[in-house]
Amino acid sequence: MKQLRVGMVGYKFMGKAHSNAYRALPMFFPEALKPEMSVLCGRNQEAVAEAAAQFGWSETVTDWKELIARDDIDLIDINAPSDAHKEIALAAVKAGKHIFCEKPLALTLSDAREMLQAAEEAKVAHMVGFNYRFSPAVKLVKKLVESGRLGKIYHFRAWFLQDWIIDPDFPLVWRLQKEIAGSGSHGDLGAHLIDLAHYLVGDIHEVIGMSETFIKERPIAEQMTGLSAKGSKDAPKGPVTVDDATLFLARFANGALGSFEATRFAAGHRSTNSFEINGSLGSVKFDFERMNELEVYFTSDDEDVQGFRRVLATDPAHEYAEAWWPPGHTIGFEHTFIHEMLELTNAIREGRQPQPNFNDGVKCQAVLEAVDRSIDERRWVEISEM
Repeated sequence: MKQLRVGMVGYKFMGKAHSNAYRALPMFFPEALKPEMSVLCGRNQEAVAEAAAQFGWSETVTDWKELIARDDIDLIDINAPSDAHKEIALAAVKAGKHIFCEKPLALTLSDAREMLQAAEEAKVAHMVGFNYRFSPAVKLVKKLVESGRLGKIYHFRAWFLQDWIIDPDFPLVWRLQKEIAGSGSHGDLGAHLIDLAHYLVGDIHEVIGMSETFIKERPIAEQMTGLSAKGSKDAPKGPVTVDDATLFLARFANGALGSFEATRFAAGHRSTNSFEINGSLGSVKFDFERMNELEVYFTSDDEDVQGFRRVLATDPAHEYAEAWWPPGHTIGFEHTFIHEMLELTNAIREGRQPQPNFNDGVKCQAVLEAVDRSIDERRWVEISEM
């Protein structure tokens, strides 16, 4: 296989990010399996045609079932709203298509497990969209942890802070409706933190959490695109059925302690996705708003020069950096998706499962639901209970 024929369902925020990745991949990673942007699927014929022309897709359809039935498609990319993931994915794997699915994998743990089982039985490649793993600085953290240079890991603390719905008159978008989104900041933002924790530190053993919905009702949205929406503050209101903020504590299977905070009500934080890891031999600090930088501290440094140092992860020593620009020339959010698609296409060519895959989506969903149970029952919940 020299080309990977892609059919994509969804064309807004994530659809644009994925389209850009497919287009850029062969330019910067010429040895990669080349994605062929074959068919874009969306319910609105006029809008999907406009998106296809802008993004570079060859054809459009308005029915995802028609897309999956085609023999000239190898991969189905799902970035539609969360409530559509399961049905599309199950149909795709039944048709023998490889799958890329945005997170959260499904609305419930049982649905996520069903999707994983179906994909495994069909023996297709399956990947879930945790793009932050693919920042060169995060890859460096992984290297420092696995090599033992940070020593025994004691703490993982993480926070994902946004403020885009802090205005109480901001419209009721689909991300604020449980039946479509599954959950609010917890499943949207917290899922990324949980995946980074699993990737960098290991499995979570037990959790306890709390959450709050600060604005209970919002004006019905007239138009939605990505994280933006239009509506009138005088419009009829509907209930917000997801969390605005969720915080939880965790104990890892290896004994490390974790703290997690996800909120859309942190004024001044546009998208602060950060974590800190403390080990017996050192610490690291990462903030995606400065994604090319990593703050590193080693206890072995001489006493007179001890302190956090800034590492700019743009040198050839850092993963992916050789494909991009000269050292010191930074990359951005969109590059994490290109690296993500590089992993996906390499895995398909090599006949292995990409990382992260539906197994990681299930593990993340188990933690999300364990936190929800702990909030409902006001107690520590072990992941093994789920």
